Amino acid sequence: MKILLPFDGSAAALDAVRFAIRMAGEGLNTSIVLANVQEPASLYELMVAHDPQVIEQVSAAAGTNTLRPAQALLDEAGLPYETEVASGDPAHTLVDILENYGCDLVVIGASGTSALRSALLGSVSNEVLHAAGVPVMIVKGSDQEQDTADLAE
Repeated sequence: MKILLPFDGSAAALDAVRFAIRMAGEGLNTSIVLANVQEPASLYELMVAHDPQVIEQVSAAAGTNTLRPAQALLDEAGLPYETEVASGDPAHTLVDILENYGCDLVVIGASGTSALRSALLGSVSNEVLHAAGVPVMIVKGSDQEQDTADLAE
């Protein structure tokens, strides 16, 4: 089974990586597409940079760097994976990646946000859940992480 594993460097995303590793450890024949989506450059960044290629290079390097902790976990577990760093709207770009790679499942972390904030702003995991043509498994963060997020609000 080919799994799209979006990774933004957050604790919730690391939980999703660990969950995918656990599924593979329990016998699921798995390959991973580890993906990071960088936000597009702002108008200010485009004006200051003078060279759009520089922005693309910096964005790609940032995405590659963000993937390193997830790659370390997957390497340690001995799981095969491919990486994809893209730029654009995160949810729509992730759906494009899952279609391009022919993924069968998305395993994505969800950070602890309140119901009100989620309803008003939406979230990448929620958008992917509704837009993907394959099953989406949303891995919630640990209870301690949820409590910390609730206190911060």
